[in-house]
Amino acid sequence: MKNLKLLITVLLLTGFVCAAKAQSKKTIIYPGVKWEKTVDSIHWDNKHMAALLKYVTDSTHITGMTVIDGGKQIFEYGDLKELSYIASCRKSVCAMLYGPFIESGKIDLKTTIGQLGIDDIGGLLPIEKTATIDDILTARSGIFHPASNGGDALYLAPKRGSKKPGTFWLYSNWDFNLAGYILEQAAGKEIHLLVDSMLAKPLQMQDWDLNAQEKPRGDTTQSRYLPYHMWFSAEDMARLGYLMLRNGKWKDKQVIPADWVQKITTEVTSNKQARENKDEYYSFGYAYLWWTLGAPYNTGPFEGAYTAQGSYGNFITVLPKLDLVIAIKTKAVYERNTTIPEYFRILTLLSKAYQD
Repeated sequence: MKNLKLLITVLLLTGFVCAAKAQSKKTIIYPGVKWEKTVDSIHWDNKHMAALLKYVTDSTHITGMTVIDGGKQIFEYGDLKELSYIASCRKSVCAMLYGPFIESGKIDLKTTIGQLGIDDIGGLLPIEKTATIDDILTARSGIFHPASNGGDALYLAPKRGSKKPGTFWLYSNWDFNLAGYILEQAAGKEIHLLVDSMLAKPLQMQDWDLNAQEKPRGDTTQSRYLPYHMWFSAEDMARLGYLMLRNGKWKDKQVIPADWVQKITTEVTSNKQARENKDEYYSFGYAYLWWTLGAPYNTGPFEGAYTAQGSYGNFITVLPKLDLVIAIKTKAVYERNTTIPEYFRILTLLSKAYQD
């Protein structure tokens, strides 16, 4: 009888523990037309969140910012609905769009640009034509050809033909613009139309406007491959980040293959290697058109973190350890910047506000 009572007690305790674990397991929440808001999450210290708001307001040029915790909006500042230029965040969006075409076999990362018949103004060198699509997406093509737009690190490039593709990282708009061209050729559709059908509609973006997107333009005397600039709102940027956080799944639909999300956010070039090219990259590594966070922002709450980033201060940052997405907009027309140190200060303040 004593053994029977002991067995019943153990089973009851086991049941309570299992029930507690089941209840503590976080339910995955997706937004509908609007993000669900919460202001009293047990995970966030009000005093530290107030300090974050004060810092963003008083010390940065941010025009819109939102923080999503587990699918709920816990922080908002500025205009979250306004469409504005997201600068180089476009490249990370491009990487997302590649996923279904990789999965279907329409794009093979091992294909060389020579096999695709890619050439450019003045011609490409034979060694440059051996660069693969994989090299292009990781900014390791070894092709130091001028781009049709500025804003990259081409001025730091070594002599053309001096680096074997895949061995040297350089932040080059030529690579990034070609990435868009290759995608469009495989899809048979312009990149903004791909965003519209593959991302904006499935994610129920509320502010996305296909007609507000700029027609690709650039200096075609330098290169025939043009940039594909994009205009998003901060809230819709957060939806992109949340799709990435959920490994490409939105509600019951796998929008982007989960293994592709993992691949494009796994570091290929360390922040140490990146910094050899430009001090600006001192705390970032590089994956597939997404940036990874380097030391000291790659441990603890920042472990596995990655971000899209663009000029002026535009970011789509994912912190998997905290189940967090941060979208930051700094409107370019004002010609003011939210700097990289300010961005990392925001991440630090957020990590201090988090209560496990």
